[in-house]
Amino acid sequence: MKKVKVKFLLLTLVSIILMTFAAGCSTTTGNQGGNKNKQAQGTEENKDKSLVIYTNSGSDGRAEWLTQKAAEKGFKLNVVTLGAGDLANRLVAEKNNQIDDVVIGLNAVEYEKLKKQDMLMKFKPSWAKDVDMTLGDKDGYYYPTVTQPLILAYNKKYYNDQTVPTDWTDLIKPEYKNKYTILDLGGGTSKTILASILVRYKDPNGQYGISQEGWDVAKKYLQNGHIEKTGEDSYAAVMNGQRPLIMAFGSGLLQHEKQLGTNLGIMAPKIGVPFVVEQVAIFNKSKKTDVAKEFVDWFGSAEVQAEWSQKFGTVPVQPDALAKAAPEVKELMANVKPQQIDWKFVADNMDKWMEKVQLEFLK
Repeated sequence: MKKVKVKFLLLTLVSIILMTFAAGCSTTTGNQGGNKNKQAQGTEENKDKSLVIYTNSGSDGRAEWLTQKAAEKGFKLNVVTLGAGDLANRLVAEKNNQIDDVVIGLNAVEYEKLKKQDMLMKFKPSWAKDVDMTLGDKDGYYYPTVTQPLILAYNKKYYNDQTVPTDWTDLIKPEYKNKYTILDLGGGTSKTILASILVRYKDPNGQYGISQEGWDVAKKYLQNGHIEKTGEDSYAAVMNGQRPLIMAFGSGLLQHEKQLGTNLGIMAPKIGVPFVVEQVAIFNKSKKTDVAKEFVDWFGSAEVQAEWSQKFGTVPVQPDALAKAAPEVKELMANVKPQQIDWKFVADNMDKWMEKVQLEFLK
């Protein structure tokens, strides 16, 4: 009888120990799962959302505005601003030591160079279905955000409809000597306007596809004007009549008009003016592609593009954003039409054209 009691007590004791061990294991496992969840949540909350953004659209307060707005969504941006041509060259030079994640603002000519260098990542932003993708890359490496007409503006105090030039090619006339400002030739605006002149003289037997007449016009156009120098206030020269004519991109003109408190006239050539489309892309060597995609989804959204337009006078490709654009933006677009340009021809020859210009035409 005593042996039976002893066995019963032993079995009871073993059962209690096993139950306690099992409960302990269950509790430990539960805590580990909870800790993992907390760690995952903490990782998400503390996710590094810093990005290096390269852009040619960061001037006149754009970079600061973008940095501040993005910070509200948790992004920490380091924005590097350069002219389009200089920016594209720098990106290619840094190809093997890339530090940038996203590039904003370049046009298709420059993006095609980066694409050929195998520097861009193929992706699809959430808003791609909302925009006209004939403006972007059919292969999915860069996407449109803003369209920009490139124009010649003038101070109405010094020129009127009868005296203002009717086309870029008129600027080679003696009466316009030193009366117009050409923006820095390292930037996309001046390069694209030069291209819009050269393509009119396309000649398969000419140097770099351009006839001698075309090169003569380009030389006179560049030497008859004033090429902007770093630190110059070109709009001050417009207002005081020193150089009352100035090339501009659409949103930049509207922003300067607000600052100057006056409306400038716009030259409207019959052939049209070059339109460029600003695009956004992600670099394939970025170490933060998920964050970069998240940023592009945010930046290209109708909401942000509408705010961007209202602040800086841009013409968004997002239909919902365009509907909310300021009246002056809609008025500008009503007064200009796009020039038909073979952009592939331009992309294939632009570097050679600019090299000739720099070596032979500029003093």
